[in-house]
Formats: sequence, C-alpha cells, structure tokens
Amino acid sequence: MQIERAGAQAGRDGEELLARLRRIAAGQEGALLRISRPEPTVAFGRRDELNPGYAAAAAAVRAAGFAPIVRKVGGRAAAYHRTCLIVDHLQPARDATSGNLERYREFGALWVRALADLGVEAGVGELPREYCPGEFSVHARLPDGSRTKLVGTAQRVVAGGWWFSAAVVVGGREPLAEVLTEAYARLGLDLDPATVGSVEQAVPEARWEDVEDAVLAEYERWDGPCADGT
Repeated sequence: MQIERAGAQAGRDGEELLARLRRIAAGQEGALLRISRPEPTVAFGRRDELNPGYAAAAAAVRAAGFAPIVRKVGGRAAAYHRTCLIVDHLQPARDATSGNLERYREFGALWVRALADLGVEAGVGELPREYCPGEFSVHARLPDGSRTKLVGTAQRVVAGGWWFSAAVVVGGREPLAEVLTEAYARLGLDLDPATVGSVEQAVPEARWEDVEDAVLAEYERWDGPCADGT
C-alpha cells in the first residue's frame, strides 16, 4: 500500500481523491493511504446543502475563518483545522458495495486500538447530540468520566473500489466547537458542543505526530476482512 502525506485543500481535495479512487478501481494505481492536515474547513453534507439555513450557515463559517464545502462522503457538518489528522484509505475491491458495515466496524476497531496505544480509553458508538452523528463514531472517555467524539468516519464506493475516510481532532477543539455551534444553530440542528472533542483532552501530552504514528502502526498490522477487498 502506498502512503502519501499531503495538505488537504478545501473544495478540491474530494474531487482529486475521487479521481484517484476511480483509477485504483480500474487497476491503474495500487491501494493508497493518504494522510493530511486540513486547512480550516467546515465540510457540510448534502442534506445540509438542501437545508433552508445553509446559506446563513456557510456565511457564519466564512466569518469565523473556515472554508465551507459540501463533501462527497459523510453526513452532517464537521469541522477541521491544522491540528486535525485525516486518513483517506482508497482500496481496490472485487465487491465494494457489500462491505459497507464491515468496513465501519473494522476501521472503527482499528482507530480504537490506535487511540488505546496513546492511552485513550476509546469506544465506538454515537453520543447524544454529537456533531455529524453516526453509529460508528469513535469517542473517548475523559478523565472526568464524560465522553466526547474524537473520530468521524465516512466512505464512498465505486465499481471496483472503496474510499474510507477518517478524521480525528488531535488538539484545538475550541474553535471547532464554536464554528459548529454557529453552523448547527443556523441549520436548526441540535448539537452539544461538548461532543466536539480532541485527543489532547484525554492525553494532554499527545502530539499530532503521535497520533499519526499510532495509526500507521495499526495499518502495518492490518489484515482484516477488508484487506483483500472482499
């Protein structure tokens, strides 16, 4: 598997990765693991784009210094900046469409193991009123006993290949919580800002590079059911 590191550019990154996925699915390239540090971005879902409050939400996001985009994968709005880590895994597969749930389970467990290596007590499951809610969100139990979301996951499938994307907030949760609070209010969606969490809340000494190393170590051991594309 090829490993690439890049800076994610708001608005362009998704189209470029989709083009890569199609080439991988066609056998023109091999599997890819791409690690990036995004510029300040709020990635809205397609349902958000159709929401009557979307224009106001996008304007609020811009005013806060974040670029609003509508992404190809995922659900509701999520926010990122340079202290987040995004891992995009593009893989050829003979039957890409039938493994969606298996991939969510498999890579949710991979992220739980990676975070555990850093000393984070993590689990998989949706938290009440979390941002971009999902059954396979990865959350952490903090020292005070509360739980907060750390990793959001999403996927895209084409004939012959799949793209699994995961984004983790390593530090600097406050501006993310603030911009998402503004966006969700304009969209008329319920949000508990405390669910916008970061790794450093659980392990204050954790650095971006530590999270990258932990994830890559788990991928070196990765040989799960999705490894052969079945």
